[in-house]
Amino acid sequence: MRKKGIKIIVALVLYFIALIIKFSNEWINNAIYVVAYLTVGLEIVRKAFRNIIKGKVFDENFLMTVATIGAFGIGEFPEAVAVMLFYQVGELFQSYAVDKSRKSIASLMDIRPDFANIEKDGKIERIDPDEVKAGEIIVIKPGEKIPLDGYVVEGKTSLDTKALTGEALPKEIEEGEEVLSGCINLNGVIKVKVTKEYGESTVSKILDLVENASNKKSKSENFITKFARYYTPVVVIIAVILAILPPLIISNATFSDWLYRALSFLVVSCPCALVISIPLSFFGGIGGASKMGVLIKGSNYLEQLANTEIVVFDKTGTLTEGIFEVQKIEAVGISKEELLKITAYAENYSNHPISLSVKRAYGKEIDEKQIIETEELSGLGIVAKIEEQEVLVGNEKLMREKQINFTKCNEIGTVLYIAIDGRYAGYLVIADRIKQDAKQAIQELKKNHIKQTIMLTGDKKEVGERVAKELAIDKIYTELLPTGKVEKVEELLREKSEKGKLVFVGDGINDAPVLAISDIGIAMGALGSDATIETADVVLMTDEPSKIVNAIQLAKKTMNIVKQNIVFAIFIKVLVLVLSAFGISTMWEAVFADVGVSVIAIINALRVLKVKNR
Repeated sequence: MRKKGIKIIVALVLYFIALIIKFSNEWINNAIYVVAYLTVGLEIVRKAFRNIIKGKVFDENFLMTVATIGAFGIGEFPEAVAVMLFYQVGELFQSYAVDKSRKSIASLMDIRPDFANIEKDGKIERIDPDEVKAGEIIVIKPGEKIPLDGYVVEGKTSLDTKALTGEALPKEIEEGEEVLSGCINLNGVIKVKVTKEYGESTVSKILDLVENASNKKSKSENFITKFARYYTPVVVIIAVILAILPPLIISNATFSDWLYRALSFLVVSCPCALVISIPLSFFGGIGGASKMGVLIKGSNYLEQLANTEIVVFDKTGTLTEGIFEVQKIEAVGISKEELLKITAYAENYSNHPISLSVKRAYGKEIDEKQIIETEELSGLGIVAKIEEQEVLVGNEKLMREKQINFTKCNEIGTVLYIAIDGRYAGYLVIADRIKQDAKQAIQELKKNHIKQTIMLTGDKKEVGERVAKELAIDKIYTELLPTGKVEKVEELLREKSEKGKLVFVGDGINDAPVLAISDIGIAMGALGSDATIETADVVLMTDEPSKIVNAIQLAKKTMNIVKQNIVFAIFIKVLVLVLSAFGISTMWEAVFADVGVSVIAIINALRVLKVKNR
């Protein structure tokens, strides 16, 4: 990019020197033009000759080469350089968007475990996960990643499963339960019997899915390349016919006159308006989107967004905040304020997301002198002594184990039951909060003729269905692992129309494979994982679902401008080509058909930059 930019600047300076300063010897001006041309155009000429050798004759490189050499042939040195300069500037705009489009997905490798702990002769030995065989016992300490799939044979712990399910709430694991590679052990030491070797493990499959899904992406061909396949051979053949045939069959026709017409024809044929305005329209669309906090990584994704038919959402962190909050307090025998205070005091020493949400809801300073002792019961809850009261805070199992007569809560979310001195005192319902603009986003998508809105989540059925119902989402699939999400998206890709595109919106590492395999992957950038942002085609920097609607609307506007420029440029170009062939148009018309149309198309393209940041 830097080299190309420097070449353009150098050529531009030389061009204006030759254009403004009129040397006494015209050859000096022409020599400067030639140097400027070679500086900016030699790469294109080389590409044209290389492609000719490979059998790919009629492409945009060939057309640019023939048109500019033709301009030199009729003495239009400034025109030849200007044409190549315009072309390279357009290419620079396109390259800028493309070069920024994709970085390495190496950050995804953060979920790849570096080692596995094997116990030998009473000592823990670290070895490569690849070396562990199915049936062996591995030890996972607090803070370590689970390297291989298996089931717990000893110990209890909480697992951070966000890398796989995207869910913020840790999962309690006991002896006999299955654990998956890629999760992080939060507290207790556990021993796991390996059921799958590394190549078959969940984390390995996720990495493979991203890498292979990226290869399935079909890159939309550049319009100019498609156009040049047909346009270039036609105008070249016509130019050759114009140069040779009329002098042979028309009396008094001179070869030099018709050669001039043929070369003028080639100069007019240069598709500068298309070469510049189309990339600039896309570039403007990308720039306009960035003003709204939407990063679109390439013009091909902008084009695909305009044809969106199905939008598929992840739940946690995408449609919901991913932050747990106290949604309801039901007190028995005491006030709600007192129940919340007692619960916050009992949860004071825990850093569990549920405990943090309770303390946030209480919002006052906790006097730790009142907390005499606390004990965390794995998989049950907390037993605390606050002043002279024994407080139990936990799930149904804790209430039953302590023989507390309680009323079961049927609310959707995580329910904390509280008992004080052996008597039931009420419950707190803690749940993830739906994003403020999520409902508006779904409504606006439907107004913009999106056929289906779908939600995929690793969360429980009742939780997923509650969110889907509240947002009026068309379909919901719950309790899915990354492979399950990929399978669902592959089904939907087969169901959509040929021209329609499927958009997937997600925020966690677990969403990376689905983002990669979708037509367009959109990541929540502010809170999304690095791997998801790298894998996605579009990033919402503000984490607002409503920005998806803005991006789709902008994409449609951009494509309308692109189509207008294509129709306008081709119409004028064909008209002046016909006039040139009959010798009616002069070089002034040729200049208008080339430079004038380009300027008009560029001004039209710049309209896409005018966007409202909502």
